[in-house]
Amino acid sequence: MADAFEGILGQPQVREFLRTSVANGRVTHAYLFTGPAGSNKTMAAYALAQALLCPKGPHGPRGGQCGACDTCGRVMRKKHPDVRYFAPEGAGGYLVDQIRDIAADTALAPIQADKKIYILDRVDLLGTQAANAFLKTLEEPPSDVVLILLGRTRESVLPTIVSRCQVVPFRHIPASEAAGILAQNTGASLEKARIAIEACDGSITRGIEFLKSNERLAFRARVLEALALLRNADDWDLLGQASELVVLAKAPLDVVRAAQEEELAENADFLAKSAIRQIEARNKRQLTAKSFESLRQLTAIIRSWLRDVLAVCAETPELVINVDARGAIEDAARSTDEARAAAALAAVRRCDEAISYNVSPETCIDALLFETRDALYRPRPHAADGRMR
Repeated sequence: MADAFEGILGQPQVREFLRTSVANGRVTHAYLFTGPAGSNKTMAAYALAQALLCPKGPHGPRGGQCGACDTCGRVMRKKHPDVRYFAPEGAGGYLVDQIRDIAADTALAPIQADKKIYILDRVDLLGTQAANAFLKTLEEPPSDVVLILLGRTRESVLPTIVSRCQVVPFRHIPASEAAGILAQNTGASLEKARIAIEACDGSITRGIEFLKSNERLAFRARVLEALALLRNADDWDLLGQASELVVLAKAPLDVVRAAQEEELAENADFLAKSAIRQIEARNKRQLTAKSFESLRQLTAIIRSWLRDVLAVCAETPELVINVDARGAIEDAARSTDEARAAAALAAVRRCDEAISYNVSPETCIDALLFETRDALYRPRPHAADGRMR
């Protein structure tokens, strides 16, 4: 029967390792999951949390996913107060004060379960000072705490952090394989699965959510429509489109916020003030993470479209992913060239970097649409005589 770890798609070795560790009671106090974006590290972290917190235990029905308890459901919906997710709050990574707050929080008793799970994303952005503030906690956390750190590569994480964790490597899942896994698990066509994988930066888990959401599919269609109109859009058009796309990108936040408020209202009478403050802080972090995810989906769709334009310019139309927008892609390719398409892709990379540095989303998307239009279609001065061409 399926258990908590079946959802770790594309990572059979990791799945079996975590399943065996829980079943045999060999769970360590600190893990470092390493692998590229889209390799299902976050999903694995929540699966491990679910298996550890399930009151029926690894030897109960379905081994850590009983399917009938509130704990399992809350963990996988990312609503359990004893499963804490953190991402860097500073422009360049984790802040020292942020890490100190996390370390102090580990000393507090769990709110509902008998353990607390801390998931720290992007620990490759944990600098020396912040890491030093975390070493004691990482080496000897309270007995009811399990720390799960997520990083892109082992080499990008400070050695002092690596040496205190059990490292679990996640393999890169090629886009073609990821699309196949997604199609198999959703019943979607391979064509739609490829589109979802591209829109979700290679993440199978987010790809599943994407295909299930009519709102997200409509959002993608609107982004592609805006891209098709770029060539003839004036500055006012672009400002309006950018504003609309940011609003649409953030639309899921309203649903998340409403669910958080409803859940807190339901439990407020049963929780101490300190527990309520912890849940409010968790909710704020979740909203921040969801905001970044929504904006990244916007830039991922734009990047995917530009890659298709580049593929047509390079006379490899068979590589086009957004086949439902092929007409607009071919039209764009006739009006530009490979170098210009590559320059537009560079603008997307700069936009992603600016978003990660907490630059205003509206400013980022404004700049991206202007740069993309100009890179693809606007005349450029001739290198020799300064004439436009």
